[in-house]
Amino acid sequence: MRKLAVVFPGIGYTKDRPLLYYSGKQALKCGYELHFVDFSGIEWSKEKLKDRSFLLDVLEKSLKKTEEALDDLGDMSDDEVVFISKSIGTVVATAYARKKSINPRQICFSPLELISGFIEEDSGILLYGDKDPMADHNIIEKIASEKHLETYRIPDGNHSLETGDFCRDIDNIRSMILRVTDILTDESKLRPRTR
Repeated sequence: MRKLAVVFPGIGYTKDRPLLYYSGKQALKCGYELHFVDFSGIEWSKEKLKDRSFLLDVLEKSLKKTEEALDDLGDMSDDEVVFISKSIGTVVATAYARKKSINPRQICFSPLELISGFIEEDSGILLYGDKDPMADHNIIEKIASEKHLETYRIPDGNHSLETGDFCRDIDNIRSMILRVTDILTDESKLRPRTR
């Protein structure tokens, strides 16, 4: 059985930005094979992310790139799999898991509201800022409650989970990565689960 961690970036928040970079490093440290999806080349606009038809178009293109990027991994249904995602990547990761009938642990940074149609019950954690203009934190909490998901709220956090206070942001990153590490090392939550 393989241990696989896949990073799904936001379109503007790449794998080299702090939350995804350090989560990936922790996954490697915990013995996971680390894989990345790349959404470069997809036309997007931050201002349009609230437009559902635009978001669905971006999702379709992103899913195609995901399938191409992960095709070599083959069937992941019997593996220990963690998807680490940010923004539009949260929607892609949850939609891809549903489409491929796998049930990974989901670590979703700044999830978009559209994940509600894809994310499985009791499948992970939603880390969000309560000042995120891209997703209403009340809706994220409602999704978490309905789907039995853990939440981790950053007070005054924006879409990058930053507050504007440098020292506070560093403390928040550390706390979030420690939570990610707990999830990566909790074997009871990472075993393959049937649907």
